[in-house]
Amino acid sequence: MENKVLETSRKFWDVMERADEAGMREIADPACQFVHIGVTAGLDQEIKFYTDGVFCPTEVKFNSQKATLFQDTAVVLTDCNYSLLLNGQETTHHFAVTEVYIRQDDSWKLIQFSFTALVY
Repeated sequence: MENKVLETSRKFWDVMERADEAGMREIADPACQFVHIGVTAGLDQEIKFYTDGVFCPTEVKFNSQKATLFQDTAVVLTDCNYSLLLNGQETTHHFAVTEVYIRQDDSWKLIQFSFTALVY
């Protein structure tokens, strides 16, 4: 079960990097919330950030990922270095990303995606 959640997480990172709206909608619940350093957004706004080029990922280096299951809820902690063009400026941050998924039928749906900048 943990492997399936981690596969779903990696798939979401992939579709997010490619600004794949259909892929993001397939994985994320319509009520999903995203928390960044400077903004909190719903799914539609988050997709727009990527499809409009406000966020243009250039590289994601995964340092580690860990999934913990709580019945039909899974929390994935992703430690990564995330590089992107943000409004045309190259930036890289070391993040701990908290991803929360709920199980719906035989799949996992993303309901929360929160970036926490690590300063160590």
